[in-house]
Amino acid sequence: MALNGVDNKGPMGLKSIATWLNENNIRTRDGGRWGLGAVHQVLTRTTYVGQHRFNTRDHKTKTPKPESEHAVMEVPAIVSEAEFEAVQRSLKARSPKMMAPMAVGGPTLLTGICFCACCGGAMTLRTGTSSIGREYRYYTCSTKARQGATGCPGITVPMDRLNEAVVDHLEARLLDPARLEALMDQILERRDEWVNQRREHVADLERRATEAEAKLKRLYDAIENGVIDVNDSSLKDRIAELTATRDQAKGDAERALAHIVKIGPAITPDSLRAFATALRKKLRNDDGTFARDQVRAVAQRVEVVSRKEVRIRGLRSELLRTLTAASGVEAAVLGVRAFEPKWRTRKDSNL
Repeated sequence: MALNGVDNKGPMGLKSIATWLNENNIRTRDGGRWGLGAVHQVLTRTTYVGQHRFNTRDHKTKTPKPESEHAVMEVPAIVSEAEFEAVQRSLKARSPKMMAPMAVGGPTLLTGICFCACCGGAMTLRTGTSSIGREYRYYTCSTKARQGATGCPGITVPMDRLNEAVVDHLEARLLDPARLEALMDQILERRDEWVNQRREHVADLERRATEAEAKLKRLYDAIENGVIDVNDSSLKDRIAELTATRDQAKGDAERALAHIVKIGPAITPDSLRAFATALRKKLRNDDGTFARDQVRAVAQRVEVVSRKEVRIRGLRSELLRTLTAASGVEAAVLGVRAFEPKWRTRKDSNL
């Protein structure tokens, strides 16, 4: 429900999920009703991706302990890492610390991501009524609305026209498979480089483990043949050192290899084509309205320059995260949000 909603009608927030569970008489494991805290706990529990955590709080004060002190036990995973990470990003984006609640839960498609290119102020919804009682809805510069034309010349655009223009452009230009392939080329090269580096690292660790194992074998052979005195005070320390080196290298190699495996199959032109087709359908709901979360997954900022010109900006890293989550794979290298190249690379390419 957090990712796709009920019957794939769009992602749902904590309150919507809790309400649906309670209305459908689905109880917590203790038989109680669902609240925001209980839903949030389920969506953020790493147990479901195979890492069950102990010792996370001080038993006296109940305060959280540093993550370095957590004890982690591997358990069978029932949710993929890609799905889990996609939900964490969604929760973070919906957090009031990141975006105002009205922008997250309101009905307006571009609230919170639409800005006036002239002053940088937010474009907010304004309504008006004609002489025959028909209601009109507009996006208008909030600076001009507060301060008048002296604050900003301002722009006012009919809401329906701007919504339609943005979604049409995303469908026709951004979600064209050939364009996606060109946009993703550089960042996918980084992904492949990362995989190759990790494979070299795994090979180095395996060599280290093999060398330590060979030294241990020679040491045991020497003991067996009487070449080394078993009472030598340094013998025990040397065996312990080689054993620790071997075990550490083996463990590190297994973990690094598991991370590579999680990345899954390479993103190909066919998978890009399938992703583009599926996302085009998801940009609009069955009733003709726009799917806000799907739009925001590929466009993080809309700048209104004039009534005829709009810039749509987005991070390539966010586009790749959306792509990899939809494909059920993991986006390597891109774990930390940073200043990534924008997919609107040239002024004339996305107007």
